[in-house]
Amino acid sequence: MAGKLDEKGFVTIGGIEQWVTVKGDSCANPLILFISGGPGNPLSPYSDAVYGAWSKDFTLVQWDQRGAGMTYGRSPPAEDSVLTLQQMSDDGAELAAYLAHRYGKRKVILWGSSWGSILGVHMAKAHPGLFHAYLGTSQLVSYRENEATSYAGLLALARAANDTAALQVLEGVGAPPWTDPRSFGKVRRVIRRYEAQVTTAPPAQWWTPAAAYSTAKAQADYEAGEEYSFLSFVGMHGDGMYSQVDLPALGTDFAIPMFFVEGAHDLLATPDVAQRYFDSLTAPQKALVVLEHAGHDPNQDVVDAEYRMLMERILPLTR
Repeated sequence: MAGKLDEKGFVTIGGIEQWVTVKGDSCANPLILFISGGPGNPLSPYSDAVYGAWSKDFTLVQWDQRGAGMTYGRSPPAEDSVLTLQQMSDDGAELAAYLAHRYGKRKVILWGSSWGSILGVHMAKAHPGLFHAYLGTSQLVSYRENEATSYAGLLALARAANDTAALQVLEGVGAPPWTDPRSFGKVRRVIRRYEAQVTTAPPAQWWTPAAAYSTAKAQADYEAGEEYSFLSFVGMHGDGMYSQVDLPALGTDFAIPMFFVEGAHDLLATPDVAQRYFDSLTAPQKALVVLEHAGHDPNQDVVDAEYRMLMERILPLTR
């Protein structure tokens, strides 16, 4: 099998129809399963623009997770339902097994960013036999440690800059943990403003949705899924999926290689927390790269560093 792949459609995963796209120049290439962030922010509309160059070396699989994007539109969740880490980890493992079987692969490469880095580590720990390696970016580790470290660092920056607008927001929400679901979003906006001052901006064209995703319905489903998933993440009283995140408690020994690409100026998933977690891990191989001009959200530096890690460290594992 050496032909090109360009498939998209709904696959029954976890008992519901979920949107999956598969794209690459050769069926012979290894598969990368992208576990995107948010939750509720699928990469499907933007994958060609951001990661399209990788398709010559890898087959790229994008997945609109339960409660997000096209999956939200086709399989809308019940009004009183909430997402759970266990259910979504099980969905991801079922999808990985489906992909390996459908495309005749022993295993797939697992990629996770931000929220996807939480889900990705859960999947890597629970189902190592499905994956060649894990590649994490903007790695979240622990609800309490990540939030406390993020907030303290941001507060220090705002005070040093005498930034009264930021201080008003930060002091208004108070130190985490938060019980108001709006607090996370308010702080996230401050984080983005500070990261923008010291990181390289991504190309503007990255965030123009591909034609198939720019219809009124697709956009409405994306936005509705984003809101639903975010509320499941933070919870109405600070009791959402994020409040249960404690990756070290899963165990720090991994049966697959673990690789990380982190932004030096990530003010949400700060690199010091990621470094401590990385240092604690035992794995057949591991490596961590910190990028000077990157923050939490992807830019060209991040994509280039991920590609180098894939080509130099992960591709040889697939042979």
